[in-house]
Amino acid sequence: MRTKNSIGRGKYFFQLLVLGLFSTSTNYGQAKIGYVDSQTIMKRLPEAQDAQKLLDGFVAQWQGEITKLQNDWQRKYEDYEKRKLIMSDQTRAEAERELVQLEQKVTDYRNQKFGPNGEMFAKQNELLKPVQDRIFKVIQEVALEENYDYVLDKSGEILLLYANDKFDLTAQVLQRLQVATK
Repeated sequence: MRTKNSIGRGKYFFQLLVLGLFSTSTNYGQAKIGYVDSQTIMKRLPEAQDAQKLLDGFVAQWQGEITKLQNDWQRKYEDYEKRKLIMSDQTRAEAERELVQLEQKVTDYRNQKFGPNGEMFAKQNELLKPVQDRIFKVIQEVALEENYDYVLDKSGEILLLYANDKFDLTAQVLQRLQVATK
């Protein structure tokens, strides 16, 4: 999910990137810049569509299980609400404990499947990464064949997909940072 801050950071990064590209191009001649729309590539590539369908199938299955668990919790909660006034303190406490456990089960399952290190991330990696790697390799091949210095991805956040090593300022920045920190 893109927030206002991430969009602002993306624009700031893009401005820095463009400034860096044009400042290095004056030192080395004119830089050749191209871009791709990776979302369009992924939508049109049959193997990407197949991988996405498989992933969507897993997501639908997991969402169905979450819905089942939530419905079960809702039924038990409604039953509890109807009967709580006639329950003994012990029975009420047990019912409340069961509701809390069910709610925790829903949360745990959701995190297991969709959390930061969840199965969805692993499945995306398993199914889509080989396709993305193949696309990235072809982007590099095209960039080298057509003598592009930089290739950007215009879909979503601005991503640098390829850069000619002659424009890499990393060593110079590290050298200056080491001098500044001494």
